[in-house]
Amino acid sequence: MPVPRPEPSPATAQSRLPSLTGMRFLAALMVMLCHAGTSLLPRLGDPKVSWHERLIANAGPVGLSFFFVLSGFVLTWVAAPEDTRVAFWRRRLVKIFPNHLVTLAAAVVLMLYTGVAVTAANTVPTLFLVQAWIPRQDVILNFGSNTPSWSLSCELLFYLSFPWLLAAARRIRPQRLWWWLVGLVAAICVVPLLAGLLPDRPYMLGSSDPWWQVWFVYHFPVTRLLEFVLGILTALVIRSGRWIPLPFGVAAFLAAGAFTGGALLTDTYRYVAPTALPLALLIGAAATADLRRRRTGFGGRAMVRLGEISYAFYMVHFLVVSYGPIGAVHLENWTKPLSAGDAFLLTGLTLVISLVLAWLLHTFVEAPAMRRWSRRADPVTTAPPSSTALA
Repeated sequence: MPVPRPEPSPATAQSRLPSLTGMRFLAALMVMLCHAGTSLLPRLGDPKVSWHERLIANAGPVGLSFFFVLSGFVLTWVAAPEDTRVAFWRRRLVKIFPNHLVTLAAAVVLMLYTGVAVTAANTVPTLFLVQAWIPRQDVILNFGSNTPSWSLSCELLFYLSFPWLLAAARRIRPQRLWWWLVGLVAAICVVPLLAGLLPDRPYMLGSSDPWWQVWFVYHFPVTRLLEFVLGILTALVIRSGRWIPLPFGVAAFLAAGAFTGGALLTDTYRYVAPTALPLALLIGAAATADLRRRRTGFGGRAMVRLGEISYAFYMVHFLVVSYGPIGAVHLENWTKPLSAGDAFLLTGLTLVISLVLAWLLHTFVEAPAMRRWSRRADPVTTAPPSSTALA
């Protein structure tokens, strides 16, 4: 067990953890590359599923898991004793709903314009961000709508339960925090085993994975809550001064290895379980590096700025993949032959368009909404308010 070493408190440390903000964009980019890649790779003409295709398909789940762990970490790190549950919930709702409503409205307009059917299943649950609770593929994977918003269903559960989860976690004795953290990782690894008890039919759209099992491991908010709690415990370990002396470079290597190895696993075992602990270690190592003013490569001004618009980027990128240059919403495009050069070009255009739209959404919707309706800014902390939202 590491020797306790007190870390600077939020009141005395740097006003931000810039590396965590910068890393948010990398995670959002991984999600975008996953969605673009899975739309383009079938058009390259290779019927076999290659290793790099598995990596691209795994990038999205790993990026999303990073956000879930990061949410728990940052909300714990910035939590102020004088804050009330109502004030906390207000800020979180104001953070996520304006971008969500604008992008959903844009999705409906695009669906109507392109002739994609607008139904109650692909709009109503999405509007209220409850789609992840409904284990129907046409509700969660409604490709014409803004599909990635299902993850906000999980975030809403995280936010609702956070005050009680934090209070419970703070009751853990500091010397036992690591035991709880390791036990939680073990629980995450058990989730795919439990999912194996569910029916193996029907299959998930576009794959041979059993849908019910994928939903339980990957979409069900209750099972994803484990990653959020993992972030809470990681923050408390650092605050208690019991963090292990793990260099950021080593943590990044471990996370990259878990990402690569996880892509080789089959069925639901490749989701969450292989990367949960490495991602928590990566977040903890980045935070402690910032606190000790050590460079990570993610804390520069450009990366921080990209990180600040990463939630908006996450919310717009799928619409660009679907209705932009790739045109993934049109099923006939999935079979049109494509060269590798064209695939790179389409991906680059999608990235540029998504960045421009993300900047516009952040500048004219997200930031003004936070200023107008959050009523009071979060206290000066080690992370900006934007770091606490899913990307």
